[in-house]
Amino acid sequence: MNTVKTGMLLAGLMALFGVVGYFLGGGTGMMIALGFGLATNLFAYWNSDRLALAAHNAVEVDERTAPELVRMVRDLSRRAGLPMPRVYLIDNPQPNAFATGRNPENAAVAATTGLLHMLSHDEVAGVMAHELAHIKNRDTLIMTVSATIAGAIATLAQFGFLFGGRGENRPNPIVMIGTALLAPLAAMIIQMAISRSREYDADRMGAEICGQPLSLASALARIAGGVAHIPNPDAERRPATASLFIINPLSGQGVDNLFSTHPATENRIAALHALAQEMGASAQPPGFFAQSSSSPWGSVRGPSGGPAGTRRGPWG
Repeated sequence: MNTVKTGMLLAGLMALFGVVGYFLGGGTGMMIALGFGLATNLFAYWNSDRLALAAHNAVEVDERTAPELVRMVRDLSRRAGLPMPRVYLIDNPQPNAFATGRNPENAAVAATTGLLHMLSHDEVAGVMAHELAHIKNRDTLIMTVSATIAGAIATLAQFGFLFGGRGENRPNPIVMIGTALLAPLAAMIIQMAISRSREYDADRMGAEICGQPLSLASALARIAGGVAHIPNPDAERRPATASLFIINPLSGQGVDNLFSTHPATENRIAALHALAQEMGASAQPPGFFAQSSSSPWGSVRGPSGGPAGTRRGPWG
């Protein structure tokens, strides 16, 4: 049912393309818009991962440049039964992460430097497991395609408003203004529904992959707190990519909260605590990954908030 629902929502995005084209250019405009939508779909299928990574200036890393993170992702991928994805770092102080790619064989996970600096080793493992769950569920294609289409709808509406027909062929100004304002909002609502329907599933599967639902719950709380105080300029400039992240990276002021692409963080945390009880984890379990004193996460403040020595870089 989740797959059917997502397919219907993606079809809704395509239909929205046609509606925008109709209001801006009549029947001809609708056909042009639908053709543009089809071309966007094909382009997004092959290139949406690269676009998402480039939009946030992500840099690919390996065991030489980020040994601990890459080894962590490899171990978690093995547990999840997935091919090893490409691993990227985003030089951004806001703690966050996302996954992208059209299938598990062509997938990538990206983490911000803020995530690695602010979270403990087990919390980072929980976040990476969540992103691998998106890959395993093939959410990454759906979410990156929907982000690309939503951005294209906003561009189409604005382009039509600025360069619509001339003279008698120009649509009613009120219709054009309404389309330019409401089409991106409608695309955002559809994109929100696609993303929200998949975050709970990824939380649950991610917790099962790493075996630590409470570590993921703690990570979500830390990330939400960081997002509330640390802006992400790249995400603010490209709000269509917000649904890709584990926590909405936008500032969320005012009306944005009504149309968040993610479920309420407190509800996700509550669901993970319930899962921990189901798994018999009434207290925070020991770390899945053994940490040595030289671990780059050994200095990060743990869930209790106590310091753990001198902070080091998270890439070895």
